[in-house]
Amino acid sequence: MAHGLPRPENRAAADDVEAAVRAGGAVPATIAVLDGVPHVGLTADEVDRVCADPDLAKLGVRDLPVAAALGLSGATTVSSTALLAAAAGVGVFATGGLGGVHRESVDTFDESADLTALSRTSLIVVCAGVKSILDVPATLERLESLSVTVVGYRTTAFPGFYVADSGSTLDWSVADPAEAARVFAARRELAPGAVVVANPSPRRAARSRPARPRHRRSARRRGRGGRAREGRHPFVLDHLHRASEGRRWR
Repeated sequence: MAHGLPRPENRAAADDVEAAVRAGGAVPATIAVLDGVPHVGLTADEVDRVCADPDLAKLGVRDLPVAAALGLSGATTVSSTALLAAAAGVGVFATGGLGGVHRESVDTFDESADLTALSRTSLIVVCAGVKSILDVPATLERLESLSVTVVGYRTTAFPGFYVADSGSTLDWSVADPAEAARVFAARRELAPGAVVVANPSPRRAARSRPARPRHRRSARRRGRGGRAREGRHPFVLDHLHRASEGRRWR
């Protein structure tokens, strides 16, 4: 909500996601850290605060102790969301796209902490794959090396965030939520770790191909321009939104 979508669209998206969870018969619990206190479930005013503050920190697992000790506020990444959700007894959480291995990782070693966190946190993560600006095949290889279970939802085509098919193929798929739950139950009996359920965006919203090459190239070039790692993805996503005149989010 705070770093992946443009304002004010992010606030409407937050309401849409919570409404969809309720419509499915579950209780939504949006996660953030406010004034040093982790919140698993936010009031409307707290959601307003998270969505409206352009200076809100981006908190991974490594940052949670600092925020707690110093009374800071921030939005949680997939890694810290997974940790806090599991600690609160929440077994399923949904996000747009996972972090992953960056295309320049052979030189920069830039890899999201999401991947390691998912290898040791037991819950189901429903997502639209990983962001297509990442190295998708390398990300899937890394998830395999970390023994993270990845299944497609009614597909073996691994999605790339707003792209229905990233070009990478999965070995396994599940046909319905009950099958996903059985996979997670079996995983929990065997070893700690997440089950990633890769659910492509609905056909009406998904793109058949990634952002135009010129948009991807310019986004990666601008994102590398001396920007701190934790701020790179929000910056790149914002650039794609502006460069495509908003088409990436419609």
